[in-house]
Amino acid sequence: MFNLVLFEPEIPANTGNIGRTCVVTGTRLHLVRPLGFSLDDRALHRAGLGYWPNLDVRVYDDWGAFLTQNGLAACGPEPRLHLLTKKARQRYTDAAYRDGDYLVLGKESAGLAEELLAAYPASCERIPMLPDAASLENAATWQRPAGEDLAHEALRRTDICGNFIDPADYRISALNLSNAAAIVLYEALRQTGFADIEAAGPTS
Repeated sequence: MFNLVLFEPEIPANTGNIGRTCVVTGTRLHLVRPLGFSLDDRALHRAGLGYWPNLDVRVYDDWGAFLTQNGLAACGPEPRLHLLTKKARQRYTDAAYRDGDYLVLGKESAGLAEELLAAYPASCERIPMLPDAASLENAATWQRPAGEDLAHEALRRTDICGNFIDPADYRISALNLSNAAAIVLYEALRQTGFADIEAAGPTS
């Protein structure tokens, strides 16, 4: 079983879609508070259709509680964690996935907290995407205000693993959260031979 972890998710429809994907792949969903919605939210259940009652879902008060309850290290290296971020050099397809791994995605508005990325530099992975200049005709209207610096201090230091891209390479373009979750989860399943899914029997 793989584990999909949503760090402070904000949009109920995305979480509902991800929950549906988890059900049909036998994946456990972990939600780290604060959540931008109630678990009784109609939008959440509409997106998940009738799947939500069948979902193996666990909810945590914060990141520390998630780590403790799952026996994960408070800082890297932690080979069971895969942190998806636009700030990683390593592509998700270059990572090695094993049964029981945790695929971690950040909130829709800001991604994963930079403190988390700095704590697990070897666990950070990205999905290749076009830069803003190539994908957005109005990219200039999305730019970060001049002088605003949101980069965590640890990310400005040279990483001996060469893991982080230049934090000044600020990008708006991004996949929808539920699409990103499905892309990475299915790569993990592919690498492990879809064993649990195929063993369950024919799909017809």
